[in-house]
Amino acid sequence: MAVYRRSARPRFVLLLLVLTAVTLLTLDERTGGLGVVDTVRDTARDALAPIRDATDSAFRPVADFFQGIIHYGRLEDANNRLREQLAERDAELAIVADAQRERQELLDQQELEFAGDIPTVAARVVLASPSNLDLTVEINRGRDSGVSPGMPVVTGAGLVGRVMDVSRTRATVLLVSNPTSSVGVRLAASGEVGVASGRGARSPLQVDNVDPATKVAPDEPVVTSGLQQSIYPPGIPVGRIRTARVPPEAVQQEVTVDPIVDLRRLTFVKVLQWSARP
Repeated sequence: MAVYRRSARPRFVLLLLVLTAVTLLTLDERTGGLGVVDTVRDTARDALAPIRDATDSAFRPVADFFQGIIHYGRLEDANNRLREQLAERDAELAIVADAQRERQELLDQQELEFAGDIPTVAARVVLASPSNLDLTVEINRGRDSGVSPGMPVVTGAGLVGRVMDVSRTRATVLLVSNPTSSVGVRLAASGEVGVASGRGARSPLQVDNVDPATKVAPDEPVVTSGLQQSIYPPGIPVGRIRTARVPPEAVQQEVTVDPIVDLRRLTFVKVLQWSARP
């Protein structure tokens, strides 16, 4: 007959549970009332702290690198916006400066004392010749405005040249620096007369027929002579003496004159409605 024996396993499990409960109560008492779970969590956190610190130290440069990229991109965008604003401001200043220059040029031409009571036609230079040999400019006034070939062209400073060709709304002006141009002139200090001829865009005018005995001073003003049959009225400023010398046994002086008008930067001019007197 089989004998029944109670297994010892349930008793062992019960004993293990009792010991676990006693242990937990003891731990809870020793930790001053803190929960066991909290104690285990804190212990684990303290144990893993060195590992976490090492990981943070290892990955911090990487994080800083990506943060730096993001920050650099924002800084670059800000710099680009600043450069655009500065460029816009420079453009506005250039426009204002150009407008002020044009305004001053117009003011300078309001009272042409050397023109006297000669009627004038205001014009704007719309085209300049690209050639250094064909030194001409085109203005936006023509026959419809009373402009005719041969009329003198001036600025507030002095002589520019003369009208060469005319259409209804445009006119071509031959500059005094053109090699085919010649102007009867008078030296302001001595009253000596001569003929000034163009020699190109970057060269002074050459004055012929000045007597060797005439005293010519550097920077002396030179004006149009206005002699009979001259194509220019008298007294228009032409330029100032640059050089004057008398070669040995010469019958005339070698005189050069710098044009008083900057012929390379013409914007506004006036046409004198004047024709040569017989």
